[in-house]
Amino acid sequence: MKKILALLTSPRFLFFYIVLTLAIPNVALCFTEHMPVLACIANIVLPVSLYAFLMTLSAKTGRQVWCMFLIIFFAAFQIVLLYLFGRGVIAVDMFLNLVTTNPGEAMELLNNLVPAVATVFILYLPLLVLAAMSWARHRTEDKAFLKRVRRYSCYGMAVGAVFIALSYVAYPKDSDFDYRAEDHVYPANIFYNFYLACRESGRVADYRKDVADFRFNARSVHAADSAEVYVLVIGETARADNFQLYGYERETNPLLSKTDGLSVFRHVLSQSNTTHKSVPMLLAAASAEDHARLYREKSLITAFREAGFHTSFISNQQPNHSFIDFFGDEADDFVFIRSAVSVVTGDVTAQTSDERLLPYVQNILAKKRKKELIVLHTYGSHFNYRDRYPRHRARFMPDTPTEAEAKNRPSLVNAYDNTICQTDFVLHSIITMLGKSGAQAAMLYTSDHGENIFDDYRKRFLHASPTPSCHGIHVPLIVWTSASYRAEYPGVVSALNANREKDVQSSVSVFPTMLSIAGISAQCVADVMPQSLANPAFRSSKRHYLNDHNRSVTLQQAGFADIDFEQLKHWGIAQH
Repeated sequence: MKKILALLTSPRFLFFYIVLTLAIPNVALCFTEHMPVLACIANIVLPVSLYAFLMTLSAKTGRQVWCMFLIIFFAAFQIVLLYLFGRGVIAVDMFLNLVTTNPGEAMELLNNLVPAVATVFILYLPLLVLAAMSWARHRTEDKAFLKRVRRYSCYGMAVGAVFIALSYVAYPKDSDFDYRAEDHVYPANIFYNFYLACRESGRVADYRKDVADFRFNARSVHAADSAEVYVLVIGETARADNFQLYGYERETNPLLSKTDGLSVFRHVLSQSNTTHKSVPMLLAAASAEDHARLYREKSLITAFREAGFHTSFISNQQPNHSFIDFFGDEADDFVFIRSAVSVVTGDVTAQTSDERLLPYVQNILAKKRKKELIVLHTYGSHFNYRDRYPRHRARFMPDTPTEAEAKNRPSLVNAYDNTICQTDFVLHSIITMLGKSGAQAAMLYTSDHGENIFDDYRKRFLHASPTPSCHGIHVPLIVWTSASYRAEYPGVVSALNANREKDVQSSVSVFPTMLSIAGISAQCVADVMPQSLANPAFRSSKRHYLNDHNRSVTLQQAGFADIDFEQLKHWGIAQH
């Protein structure tokens, strides 16, 4: 046993152990990212040579392993990411999600990624333990070996650099494969993305200061004495595929399907598959094509306030120090109805069900204010699906097991469909309350993004993948208007119904649609008003997606595969 332990803690064994295990993501990415041969060689030769070179910087191999802990951590993170999404490097959004996702959500996900987490523990935990033991025993590597490896590793890095140069020549920016070392050499791409994430966090931190003097100069063109209530419901992870209203074979909308006054927009895509990007674009005049606008303007909540509305932002999620929080704080009343303590100590379903939003809506309506805007941020269909609805509303069974494995897809779909049924109940309850309020009322519901549920051979799951899929951005968008609103503003309702079959980008259209429905005019956002779904002259715009580096790209440039375009065609959605 002592001999085995001595071998496992030997500097030579640790040297090859770390180099080989760190090379796993490099090799895997060559296959998952479908890189050309030159790019693959560069992505393996240069980084692996660099790992070897770094390990020669100290004869105390055990200590040097721990000096490379950050690279080891990223390698583990990368393997989990590949297990979860099937492709993609650790993206800017992944780093931002680390600071904008609450601990409860993170634990729910990790609890269902046992195979991936177990794999990285098996690969890297023994390495760290053995390195610590070797370091504690002051074991050192032969200097002649280190010198020899250092020389060969320098040769390897030089060869890798040559292949990078050749890749730039062979795959220029105007080619099908746009080669960029910062995108296609691991782990350089991770450190570059980490830098971009830090820069983005800095810009977000300065937001309040940058928009302190911003004004929409908004005004209402509706009668001052008319009682009006407008509700914007932002769904979470709800994909249109599973809505009965969109042709799904299951009765997931038994209540809304029988509700009068609905305008269902059938061809809607979000411009992002991440919450922290999509929700701010829904609330502001920014879009993928003009994302920088997000940093210099406020949200529709401020526009409504300037127009004389009392405003409320009620969230069933937790604070995450993002634009969502900043925009919510613009409201007269800003409430997070969940608390970390209650979620940890109480029943998860009871604490995350969106039914908890309903008493807040009822209390606001009971105040009978003349002009009211209510923005609701739901928890919707966020994984773990089974925790998003009470047991007595489980319509599709069995809804377990829910571990993130392709073999569990039937039960995962059942649980997910139950969350859509729960959303149906919540939206119908809001509509019922608005109908009884006596006010001219309207409600717009859409989701921030969709979801993957092992839908095809790619076996993708969840959302926020660096490479989007059609299921991740195909979202519902529904507008309901009360009978009194329809009678007072028939032109608006007529325009809404006329635009139902047109191709819509939710990130572009929600902001102007809310202002149009409420009769709010603001000259500084006149440029986005033609994209209002209440505009009789609405014209579909070219599809764009906001990629991981906040660049507006086409769906093809975003990484849509042939199977995604085929599905869009099946849904009747334009691809361009």
